[in-house]
Amino acid sequence: MLVIGLTGSIGTGKSEAARHLEELGASLINADQVGHEAYTPNTEAWEHVVATFGDGILQEDGEIDREKLGAIVFSDPGQLEKLNQIMHPRMARMVADKIEVLRSQGVDVVVVEAALLFEAGWDSLVEEVWVTDSSEQIVIERLKQRNGMSEEEASKRIHSQMDRAERLERSDVVIDNSSDMAGLKNAIEELWDRRIAV
Repeated sequence: MLVIGLTGSIGTGKSEAARHLEELGASLINADQVGHEAYTPNTEAWEHVVATFGDGILQEDGEIDREKLGAIVFSDPGQLEKLNQIMHPRMARMVADKIEVLRSQGVDVVVVEAALLFEAGWDSLVEEVWVTDSSEQIVIERLKQRNGMSEEEASKRIHSQMDRAERLERSDVVIDNSSDMAGLKNAIEELWDRRIAV
């Protein structure tokens, strides 16, 4: 079984690439979904996050409001580090468990989609790392259009993540997504044919 880690900065087409890989036959583990599971009310992680950041981050139903939490952690690197220290080890165990379940089911290709693959240390869980990449200016334009962010907000979000050059250096495969979705899909299909469908 081949386990691929798929990463990339916000706005580089990582989720779109993951969808294409899933369409081609890969089983997908999405870090955001694992995070949602880890944030389930009254779990150990939930209690630790609420104790650290206060019950002002909770919705009326007891769920963590990810936008409120995001506003805190993305504006303060120290707070982001606190959150990551709580969540990353717990989520890593959950991802490793999901990989083993898929292995026992005889799955051929697993893709772990995670923006923070390196930061969380999850690259140790995968055999190859694929990264989606676009120039910073293209990403800023996408975030302004897609997410309604200001130029400053978009830049802050990009720079809260790992340095682009380091991410590219540590990856095995770089997927250039400077054009459009059709170009990205073609690039994914070529990679699949060249590296997997043999």
